[in-house]
Amino acid sequence: MTGRERFLAACHGKVVDCTPIWIMRQAGRYLPDYRALRRQHSMESALSTPAIAAEITLLPLKHFELDAAIIFSDILPPLAGMGLDLSFVPGHGPSIQNPLRTPKAIDMLGVPPAQEAMASTLEAIKIVRPELDTRNLALIGFAGAPFTMASYAIEGGATRTFAHTKAFMYSEPSAWDRLMVKLSGLTIDYLNAQIRAGVDCVQLFDSWVGALSRYDYERYVKPYSHRVLSTIGKKAPVIHFSTNTGTYLDLIAAAGGHVIGVDWRIPIDQAQRAVQKPIMGNLDPCTLLGPWRELIPHAQDVMQRIAGQPGHIFNLGHGILPETPVENVARLVDYVHSYDHG
Repeated sequence: MTGRERFLAACHGKVVDCTPIWIMRQAGRYLPDYRALRRQHSMESALSTPAIAAEITLLPLKHFELDAAIIFSDILPPLAGMGLDLSFVPGHGPSIQNPLRTPKAIDMLGVPPAQEAMASTLEAIKIVRPELDTRNLALIGFAGAPFTMASYAIEGGATRTFAHTKAFMYSEPSAWDRLMVKLSGLTIDYLNAQIRAGVDCVQLFDSWVGALSRYDYERYVKPYSHRVLSTIGKKAPVIHFSTNTGTYLDLIAAAGGHVIGVDWRIPIDQAQRAVQKPIMGNLDPCTLLGPWRELIPHAQDVMQRIAGQPGHIFNLGHGILPETPVENVARLVDYVHSYDHG
């Protein structure tokens, strides 16, 4: 099978010749050629220049026999299109100078079409598609899930407590609903635009939703994620990824998605039983920082637990870390592809 065939078959729970693998944030700071490129271009420049974003998307394929590429972008630029003052601060990360804290701020948000607000990313997809066609590899698009996007917009940046987000969610339920309706509509439009531009599959990142209880997820988040996933799932395979949600993976799966991405905090066989769908994961990114002799038992544990069942895409449980040795990634990709389930 080609990488593209293998990856898409696994998304649909079909038998494959070997386990497909790609790595979240695979076109990132652990690659020396990425760091060299970024010394010449800011994050904003890389995101807004289609040729640069396309080049970064393809960088990992020079090093590894991956089954899919993921378009180089970030989940947050759609917020800038809505009117939020977004910047990427070196050494700090994303920052929003005018966070949403009032119902009026919610009502003032625009919802521009993706073809206008995210034109650079869509053009980058069109640039890399022919190259991936020649290599028979899949292309993954993505967007942030409504809760994670709302949290960034309300908090203004990274947070440990989600105090502003939860306080707003509890005290202004009508305004919360209006915000989540806007964000889910924006996300649907953006993912549809990526599919039209040429991606084979999309991933919905809900990286921050694990901050919620089971009750809060079901009441305040699930309906909006379901709106996105049920709409987009009719057009292309969808990976629904979240972290720290091991206690309510059944609800995550019920919200939608062809494939459920899980972190390393739950054994993958236990996660698979909870979701009853194809599954993606779930190696701890930190294991790649150690020597191969320590890394291989962790990778083996994932493969043994899944026991060759159809519908497994190997990945890390979150994004790859900047300190990761490139040689460990290369050996991991080869190990997964050559693994014999017996």
